[in-house]
Amino acid sequence: MSKTAILNNITVTRRRNALALFQIYAEEALAAGIPPKGMEQSFAKKLEISPSMWSQIKSSRPIGDKMARQMEQHCGKPSGWLDEERESVGLTPAEQQFLAIALQAWRSTNSGGRKALRDLLKKSLMRD
Repeated sequence: MSKTAILNNITVTRRRNALALFQIYAEEALAAGIPPKGMEQSFAKKLEISPSMWSQIKSSRPIGDKMARQMEQHCGKPSGWLDEERESVGLTPAEQQFLAIALQAWRSTNSGGRKALRDLLKKSLMRD
């Protein structure tokens, strides 16, 4: 595997795991009765980053080693947790395969292509 492929894999894995950390945070906050408004900002504060930085991380900014360790520490995860591939919980193999294909399509296109993918899925849902 090339160095570029390894870096791309770690970038995708870290982003996916960072989003999982946010989901855990949001589910716990909602279960505790905290309103959803401002949830992203409070998560960014927990990580000791700006809401803008969190927004960039969610969409495209790679998470470097220092940032990854900081996120793990503030979320109570062991060092290296963000770097590990995790299986999707509760999904059938067919669902996992569909999501992998959808992610590949989403990540390989520009904003126009992403809009077209969303529109296609919306049209498909309206037919049912």
